[in-house]
Amino acid sequence: MIEVIRETVVITGFVFVMMLVIEYVNVITSGAWQSVLARNRWVQYALAAALGLVPGCLGSFAVVAMYSHRILSLGAVVAAMIATSGDEEFVMLALVPRQAILMFGICFALGVLVGALVDAIASRRLRVDTFCCNGLEVHERVEGTALDRAQIARQWKDCTAARGVLAVSLVLLAAGVVSGAIDPGGWSSVRVMLLVASAIALFIVATVSDHFLDEHLWRHVAKRHLPGIFLWTLGALVAMYLLFDRAHFDAAGAVERGKWIVLAIACLIGLIPESGPHLVFVMLFARGEIPFSILLASSIVQDGHGMLPMLAQSRRTFVVVKAINFIVGLAVGAAVLAFGY
Repeated sequence: MIEVIRETVVITGFVFVMMLVIEYVNVITSGAWQSVLARNRWVQYALAAALGLVPGCLGSFAVVAMYSHRILSLGAVVAAMIATSGDEEFVMLALVPRQAILMFGICFALGVLVGALVDAIASRRLRVDTFCCNGLEVHERVEGTALDRAQIARQWKDCTAARGVLAVSLVLLAAGVVSGAIDPGGWSSVRVMLLVASAIALFIVATVSDHFLDEHLWRHVAKRHLPGIFLWTLGALVAMYLLFDRAHFDAAGAVERGKWIVLAIACLIGLIPESGPHLVFVMLFARGEIPFSILLASSIVQDGHGMLPMLAQSRRTFVVVKAINFIVGLAVGAAVLAFGY
């Protein structure tokens, strides 16, 4: 359960700091980058799929953060979740690097194509209106984001409760990352990225105006988004702990029942928003006990922890994206398996 709490803090912390950065960039650019993404959906799909390919789940968290603010489309989220394989990407690169690179390329191309198809054909039918906000607010003027030393000094002299709470929270998050209390072990890419993102977010909190911090960072991000993300992530991870760590569910034993059944099982397990259960298929493939098609199908459907924050944003979107990825993973896996791979 300590590990569950750690994972919850890491996921919530990264999504939180990404939202702070997105809010900040949106205001200082007057929303110009949103316009670029809105005009060119193919850029959206390529960007989302590229973020999905980043080993681990941080790229996927960034996609969910942008989707929750209506910056990216539903198809872009599908593209990212097809492209990502969560933490398993690290293991595959270590054990089967050549096959892993081939699979990453397939998942990237497939994610872009399926994402475009979802928006072109089914975007209205699958339209989801259960957002907690209607996009990033764009103002006619930049709200105190310039680095005015005198203003910054005055703000810290009369520090508001919101600024103090955010600053202390980010300092504690960074300290937990540095000390290893949050992410024990060596300095993995996840740990480095979380520390860098926390430092950037702390800089933003320390320098923006009181109005910007109160309206955008405190009321919008911290109060509206953060509690739900934390609680839904914690609930999902506790459920996974009870199912797999306590019930000792054994997916590997299903291999003896036949490849087609294993393919279906791999896709069904891919629906679980958790990295651990999918590692069994990576290990089986590395030992030559299952074909490439089953590993590919598992990677298409599963997204590690990438979709956990979506539970706090829109449960319906979570179900829709997972259902699309399941259908695509099962169909592609079956086609590749039929050809003997």
